Amino acid sequence: MTASVPLRLLAAEDLSMFGRDPWWLVVLKAVFCFAFLMVTVLFSIVWERKVVAWMQLRIGPNRHGPWGMLQSLADGVKLMLKEDVIVRRADKVVYLLAPVVAAIPAFMAVAVIPFGPSGGEVSVFGHRTAMQLTDLPIAVLYILAVASVGIYGIVLAGWSSGSTYPLLGGLRSCAQMISYEIAMGAAFASVFLYSGSMSTSAIVEAQHDRWYVLLLPVSFLVYIATMVGETNRAPFDMPESEGDLVGGFNTEYSSIKFAMFMLAEYVNMVTVSSVATTLFLGGWRAPYPVSAFWEGANHGWWPLLWFVIKVQLLLFFFIWLRGTLPRVRYDQLMKLGWKVLIPVSLAWLMLVATVRALRNEHYDFQHIVLYVGGGVLGVLLLSLLADVFRARAEKDTGEEAAGEAESAPDEEAAFDPMAGGHPVPPLPGQTVPPVPRRRPRGEGHLIVSGGVDTVRDEKEARGD
Repeated sequence: MTASVPLRLLAAEDLSMFGRDPWWLVVLKAVFCFAFLMVTVLFSIVWERKVVAWMQLRIGPNRHGPWGMLQSLADGVKLMLKEDVIVRRADKVVYLLAPVVAAIPAFMAVAVIPFGPSGGEVSVFGHRTAMQLTDLPIAVLYILAVASVGIYGIVLAGWSSGSTYPLLGGLRSCAQMISYEIAMGAAFASVFLYSGSMSTSAIVEAQHDRWYVLLLPVSFLVYIATMVGETNRAPFDMPESEGDLVGGFNTEYSSIKFAMFMLAEYVNMVTVSSVATTLFLGGWRAPYPVSAFWEGANHGWWPLLWFVIKVQLLLFFFIWLRGTLPRVRYDQLMKLGWKVLIPVSLAWLMLVATVRALRNEHYDFQHIVLYVGGGVLGVLLLSLLADVFRARAEKDTGEEAAGEAESAPDEEAAFDPMAGGHPVPPLPGQTVPPVPRRRPRGEGHLIVSGGVDTVRDEKEARGD
């Protein structure tokens, strides 16, 4: 498929290979998908602890198994043997259901991920089959829908715990999901426009000559940022911020229920990495140097190896971020989602749609560059004019405010942060009254918590 092929031709994907397997082969594929996720999660936990320890000049796990490789299994056994506690004020049904709601959707998305060609390239016990459980004409929308369901487990866990900190963590996660899924959907839409299909196998087939990370670099970068936000990983792990929320939405959970939340997080990491590999990194296709010199690189069982390597590289990116960047503030997190990622993804989507429309009308490359470049320059010129007029208006407003302050310097109203019964931050132009942090010298330096300030009491009794 070339970039000049009309969208109506690209949309005719062939899904005839799916739905013909015997029932036992379908079950075997489902078990393979589950085992792939679980093994990758066990490896990723050990790998993360090892890599972060290496980055921080520590040793890391080295006791359980050779080189500490069984540390994940030991952690799982430890969590299952811990005491299972249900807090008294919890809504018991929702409290028990929330970890299940968070974990199950994380496994469901991998059902439409292609591990190899869809043309029946491999043989399993004498049956030719595709290296994919199933595929849909709207497979990527299915992935978005399943990922959206998983957030309910986190929100319900925070609400049902009957505690303040888990509730705040659940609400943060809900707001974070809303902010970042909009930009993620726009990044997916760019892939739909270029491939002409929402089927995952058709999207991989459309990348046979060039991966979409080269054709759609902005969409790839936007998706990388949104997938970190979707999985609540550092530096966007605000729902689990131990600095201000103790542990976030899972504070009141223990034993196997706590382990299910951790399992859901790491499975989601594998899932979003698999989606990034499928949509932008050529899926199961071998990288350029290998595919150029080896004709059999994309046949047989070899595509599974290239897919696993790409997923592991993206998982290393997750680990690299955690070991490198500090946690951002919540207002910075929301600002990045609403003021940066969403506008950039929408502008890039309109640009991609314009290029695709011109290519479908058989415009040559020079005319496309001319039209798109002219449109971009026009938008930049309008933005420049808007900034100039806005700066002039702000300057006039500042001069008027300064003149009013000079004419009536004593009329500034005092700001009371407790006027409404609860503390509120100051508005622009208001200043918070100073709060003394240290007692004057000579009044004593230590007062027992809950005790009596004897020095101050004696002075008040004398009338000083």
